[in-house]
Amino acid sequence: MLRIGLIGTENSHITHFTRFLNVEERHPGVRATALVGGPSPRNQELAELGAIERIVQEPADLGDEVDAAIVSSRDGGKHLEHARPLLEAGKAVLVDKPLAASVADAQELLALAERSGAVMLSCSALRFVPELSDFAASQETGRLRHLHVSGPADPDSEYAGLFFYGIHHVEAALEILGNPTVAPGTLEVRTVRREDTVVAWCEIAGTQVTFTFLTPGEGTRTPFHATAIYENAAVSRPLTLGGDYNAPALAEFLQAVEDGASPRSPQALLSPVVTLCAITESLERNPS
Repeated sequence: MLRIGLIGTENSHITHFTRFLNVEERHPGVRATALVGGPSPRNQELAELGAIERIVQEPADLGDEVDAAIVSSRDGGKHLEHARPLLEAGKAVLVDKPLAASVADAQELLALAERSGAVMLSCSALRFVPELSDFAASQETGRLRHLHVSGPADPDSEYAGLFFYGIHHVEAALEILGNPTVAPGTLEVRTVRREDTVVAWCEIAGTQVTFTFLTPGEGTRTPFHATAIYENAAVSRPLTLGGDYNAPALAEFLQAVEDGASPRSPQALLSPVVTLCAITESLERNPS
């Protein structure tokens, strides 16, 4: 049996992973067996939901009791701290979006995985929505000229600002663009903030890209959406997350564990963080 430890249990995604693995048993031979964060009411709830007997305080306390881990901490700034002991031990880790909230942390995570030979994966659920297939350029559409991705994200979020939701915009855009490498220091970004809206403009792989981040209101949240302008066509689609939106990332991770290798290159894992860091740095320079 592949034993998985769950870290960052405050995140509702952990409920999904517990349901997929322990309640519905979608992946025979794989089970969530430990929770990190101590005996909190939230962990007691998850323990009852998934019949999970082991609750520990810190990620390092998982020791040899798990074979892999899922890090879902809401604050991407904590992902390096939470994943480090697992990666150093050579255990596979699924880092729920974002991989990290800084380029330095992302690079350190990648270095840890490389040194230990551990499988590490991170990806937004928007990479798997069926609407993305509608954006494939063809002879009929011509070359993609401009891409606009919009959706909810709060630059003042306590969970690393735009990274909490904004990583979805960036990963969806990179998926549509064919996952080009965005190296640190190569992206020029212009941003404007007006009240609850942040707009960022940049060029990625020869395509003009616009991101619009709208701060969620009380009980309201702007849906994700993408519009692509081609030489001969325009495509506009909502990017819809269904109830099981975390299932494809989990399935990809478990396949990577079985294969012993991540399907996403280090450059592919780093590029979203590089892109969003460039956006947030531009916003810091031009806050209004």
